Amino acid sequence: MHTSKGDIKLRLFADQAPKTVTNFINLANEGKYNNTIFHRVINDFMIQGGDYENANGTGGTSSYGENFEDEFCDKLFNIRGAVSMANSGPDTNGSQFFINQTTPEAFQKNGGFAAYENQWTNVKAQLENYRDSELFSAFVQQNGTFCYNTDVISDEIKKLYNDNGGNPYLDGAYNAVDRGHTVFAQVIDGMDVVDAIAAVNVDSSTNKPTEDITITSVEITTYSAQ
Repeated sequence: MHTSKGDIKLRLFADQAPKTVTNFINLANEGKYNNTIFHRVINDFMIQGGDYENANGTGGTSSYGENFEDEFCDKLFNIRGAVSMANSGPDTNGSQFFINQTTPEAFQKNGGFAAYENQWTNVKAQLENYRDSELFSAFVQQNGTFCYNTDVISDEIKKLYNDNGGNPYLDGAYNAVDRGHTVFAQVIDGMDVVDAIAAVNVDSSTNKPTEDITITSVEITTYSAQ
């Protein structure tokens, strides 16, 4: 991914998220991402782009011509450097994506993984109370991202987040009400570029950079571990 701040190299996970990766490759090869911007940037959270239609987060049709389903995988996580699909709810994937940028320091400052365990403890009882209620949908709409089920998270995953940073509550495979974002790639080189983009000045009301940060092109190559 060639940007106005430098290059970001991604490894795509076609085996775990085949439809999502195919969508990304198709859009890249069609030039849809060329000269688009990162329209939403939040330091110590993520940088978001891929809206080749409206450049503001409201557009971006998938290569399939319609929204497509989530592909949550319990082996892929929204750790720092993970690339995930942006969406507006379950199964609403289009062309937009984001790169998780939360640093280990920021993750620990916000309470580390223990903060998510406490959050789940608080919301779990409420979730059960609402489950058979006509208000369940409204509860999920308001609190879905807080339903990250830490009861099923291994110590290895907790350590992964504590050591690397990231945004666990975005992991759909571990969300009790199926809310989350499909991870389909990981930055393997260029996190310094991601950090540089995350650090730019933004409009406080929209989180859009005050000066455009551009994806000039996306080049698809064969991955090599060497």
